[in-house]
Amino acid sequence: MAKQPLITLRSDAKGLSFDRPTAIQIFGFVRDAIISMDLQPGQMISETSLANQFGVSRTPVREALIQLANIGFVEVLPQRGTYVTRFSMEKILESRFIREAIEVSVVSYLAENVTDEIIAEGEKIILEQKVAADDHDALAFQKLDDKFHQTLANHTKYARVAQVIEAEKAHMDRVRCLSLEDHDQFKRVLSQHTAIIKAIKSGVPEKATKAMSVHLKDVYNVLKVIPQVHPEYFV
Repeated sequence: MAKQPLITLRSDAKGLSFDRPTAIQIFGFVRDAIISMDLQPGQMISETSLANQFGVSRTPVREALIQLANIGFVEVLPQRGTYVTRFSMEKILESRFIREAIEVSVVSYLAENVTDEIIAEGEKIILEQKVAADDHDALAFQKLDDKFHQTLANHTKYARVAQVIEAEKAHMDRVRCLSLEDHDQFKRVLSQHTAIIKAIKSGVPEKATKAMSVHLKDVYNVLKVIPQVHPEYFV
């Protein structure tokens, strides 16, 4: 019998709690396991196994898997089961294109409307990322990366901007986390985030858009390497 996947709970996770919907919590745990590559592209996910692990019925597990399918992390194949999706080069590049179109506008807007609060929040996240980098904690580092971009988007005061970025980044998440196997990538991201905040602080939109564009184009460098090292992860 094939070994069933188990979700490795991080040391800061306390399991399921009673104050949040069960499906949402399972979604978070499984999503983190997929991003961190504990569950790898092409791997089967058993509803029964997850239900047994979390001590719940299959209903919240099924709800969580539906949410994961909606963001492109798993695919449900009729009569075959649920599998972690493999990387799609086309979707990754499309996601990067859409994100750049939106996020360069975000930082341009912020540079024109810069506040001390924006700079302080950005710099705080960068400091937290440095701690995660020192600990070589790729998942924590990436969550802070997400927080950095979401924080900038939220300061535009347009709610849908952050929502679109959140939806589009899913195709890049696992590749970004996998790229952090190279510890130099921590330094590159930190340097790029620092440049973005510095450019916003300057109040010059052109500097801010250039810094963000350079940051988001970094995925091209990652995609030159990962398909060669892990060809089995791609469709």
